[in-house]
Amino acid sequence: MKIVTWNCNGALRKKFESIEKLDADIYIIQECEDPARTKNKNYTEWADNYLWIGDTKNKGLAIFSKSNISLKKLDWSNSFRDHSVKYFLPCIVNDDFQLLGVWTHKNNSPNFGYMGQFWKYLQTNLELFYKIIIAGDFNSNAIWDQWDRWWNHSDVVKILEEKNIKSVYHLNTGEEQGKESVPTFYLQKNEEKPYHIDYFFVSSGFQTPKDFEIEKRVNWMEFSDHVPLIFGV
Repeated sequence: MKIVTWNCNGALRKKFESIEKLDADIYIIQECEDPARTKNKNYTEWADNYLWIGDTKNKGLAIFSKSNISLKKLDWSNSFRDHSVKYFLPCIVNDDFQLLGVWTHKNNSPNFGYMGQFWKYLQTNLELFYKIIIAGDFNSNAIWDQWDRWWNHSDVVKILEEKNIKSVYHLNTGEEQGKESVPTFYLQKNEEKPYHIDYFFVSSGFQTPKDFEIEKRVNWMEFSDHVPLIFGV
């Protein structure tokens, strides 16, 4: 099974044919519009098996799959101490494994933006993780760790590793967090501003050598400031 995560930078209705060429079984797409509320019939027909969440119809987080794959949304908490967090989309795939789509936000939080949102999500849901693939745009990297913060990127990675959930990229390359040689994001589509902020984190059953690829910038900058990540299960 091939799984792709990609921040499409909006207007997926104009781009789905390009991502479709990767021939994935499952696509985790950030910043895409709700297929149920679009006027684009081709996009609606393509999205015949999906889950979607978002605050507006134009930009949300979705998991799309081929028609022969079962996606069942999980009723996990999207709040921490009465504060909502976003965006996290958990489901069960083929009644077999958990899949958590991620698109972290600042969410108007002065202290818990981006990776802080994921840290909060883990406080209420980590005990539910058992056979899981977590993938998406985390808007985070260890290079932005702050010494006086207890939910730094590195701290969150450590929390996951204590549950034996690890980054596929770092397992495959042996590189350290914050020292990634292959970017997943180019700020303002500028080749001189590369960052690694998109990830696959997987539990032990998915950590044996697998196919993993980060697409090349040249193929995707006309569509988005992010490139797709591809993981073979």
